[in-house]
Amino acid sequence: MLQHGSQRRIWSTLPRRQRTIARPVVVEGYGFWWGQDVRVEFRPAPPNQGIVFVRRDLPGFPRIPARIEYRVNTPRRSSLQRGEVRIEMIEHVMAALAGLEIDNCEVWVSGSEMPGVDGSSAPFVAALQEAGIVEQSALQPRIVVERPIRIGEEDQWIEVRPTQSERSTFVYYLDYGPSSPITPQVFGLTLTPNAFICQLAESRTFVLKEEAEHLRQQGVGLRTSYRDLLVFGPEGPLDNALRFPNECARHKVLDMIGDIALAGMPILGEFVAYRSGHRHNAQLVEAVLAEQRMLMAERKCA
Repeated sequence: MLQHGSQRRIWSTLPRRQRTIARPVVVEGYGFWWGQDVRVEFRPAPPNQGIVFVRRDLPGFPRIPARIEYRVNTPRRSSLQRGEVRIEMIEHVMAALAGLEIDNCEVWVSGSEMPGVDGSSAPFVAALQEAGIVEQSALQPRIVVERPIRIGEEDQWIEVRPTQSERSTFVYYLDYGPSSPITPQVFGLTLTPNAFICQLAESRTFVLKEEAEHLRQQGVGLRTSYRDLLVFGPEGPLDNALRFPNECARHKVLDMIGDIALAGMPILGEFVAYRSGHRHNAQLVEAVLAEQRMLMAERKCA
């Protein structure tokens, strides 16, 4: 279900220059889903290119731009596909790039799945900081939300509203009910690189024990252990400890930021979500871009 409000705002251009990294940097690990070793090399990219994934393990080094039109539905993660070429579990990498305001970067990967590392964006953030971030000549455009848009139903939804701020805000309400070992929690922040690094990057992905066992019965996640991410049993995380009391809600915000970055440019607005996931995030991006196209057409004909 998609809902539009009536409030409008003026479109503008983000008053900062585009950014890339100063030199290549590598992160290595294995995929949480399929367990294959994978090497990721972040490389500088020219202005206006955006984020592009490159499959270095395939003939011709096929490229997939990190744009919503290449997103395909995969359970519990975000994936891109162009033709027969796919790259999976990109959300933590995309969140790191968006959180650090890196607009142009080539992500060369040696397999079909991004490494899970510790289940968060922190290892990617550390590598990108080590590489250094540099400004480029071009200005970075943005989409300014002009009226509220909501995606979802009563029990699961995400919306974006206009803001008078020059920074986007993100709030997530998590509540899986009284029988869940994951307690109801909320987290929100105004997104800046420093806020992302200090408050969000280290939050890890999570799953219930019964869900993890079901995935393993299907041959998924066989190499992933309880120490690699947060696996919740009846009394809380198994063989692990929370980094924040509301780490699960924080990670949901991290996923939102990574998924919304598939718009191809920053979206300025107030994002609020309740029990939503990757599919809702993607649908919101599509709705915002459709709204942008409609408004541009209206102004062209006015």
